[in-house]
Amino acid sequence: MSLLVIGSLGLDTVETPFGTAENVIGGTAVYCSVAASHFTQVNLVGVVGEDFPQSDIEFLCHRGVDLDGLEIKPGKSFSWGGRYGYDLNSRDTLFTHLNVFETFNPRLPEKYRDTPFVFLGNIGPELQFSVLEQIKRPQLVALDTMNYWIERAPSELARVLKRVDVLLVNDSEMRQLSGEHNLMKGARRVREMGPQIIIVKKGEHGAIMITPEQFFYAPAYPLENVFDPTGAGDTFAGGFMGHLAKCGRVDENILRQAIIYGSTFASFVVEDFSIGRLRQLREEEVRHRFINFHEMTRFVRPWEE
Repeated sequence: MSLLVIGSLGLDTVETPFGTAENVIGGTAVYCSVAASHFTQVNLVGVVGEDFPQSDIEFLCHRGVDLDGLEIKPGKSFSWGGRYGYDLNSRDTLFTHLNVFETFNPRLPEKYRDTPFVFLGNIGPELQFSVLEQIKRPQLVALDTMNYWIERAPSELARVLKRVDVLLVNDSEMRQLSGEHNLMKGARRVREMGPQIIIVKKGEHGAIMITPEQFFYAPAYPLENVFDPTGAGDTFAGGFMGHLAKCGRVDENILRQAIIYGSTFASFVVEDFSIGRLRQLREEEVRHRFINFHEMTRFVRPWEE
């Protein structure tokens, strides 16, 4: 089944202790779509300016991403700059220029309106709600948000959360949204808002999934070289949602597999700046690392020895 992805596309400038990359392709929709395209048909909704490289548009097409929902407007693309220290879990934002993204008003092509799986990237909740109003009968909707929207647009966010099945947030976002410091109490409060599947992204410490029936933890993949964590969470979402769309249904085993696929793709993207590593990624590499994830966490229960 197909996956609808809406979010930002832009040009990033990133500084880390291991190097600098200037004006490289980035944005939620880019990272998510590239990862998800390994599993299923992706329909992308977003906006870029005239400065967005044609070669990057061609790469997305090469990955099979449908770009009928991509608007190209006069002006400059969204751009963001950030600096990381040796603690790659935190960063300083150097600049954010919305440019053409400032007036973005998503309009879905008619053929997108029946898309069964939907990922609402980290954009304003009023835009996320607008997309849901244009979708006919989605089978599963996932949403990402951030502290800014939780603080500045709580009523708009609450309205969209009522129509969401999966929420992806980090620790601080979870605490701010729920008003609870304890993760399990916070998850119960958030489920009352709408989403029944909650994924807490913990960066280099992995990811946790909490549902009414289960608790599942996936560690991060141990890597010797981490160059740029930008987009890791969005890449995780792409692997996660792509696998769900490929399977076409949701149950406990498929959700757990999807978490590991999300972690697998996130482990690749951090090995280079931007989507450099994803451009060259082969399916056998994905399969091999997925198997390694399984072996990392597999053990025999004592009574089965």
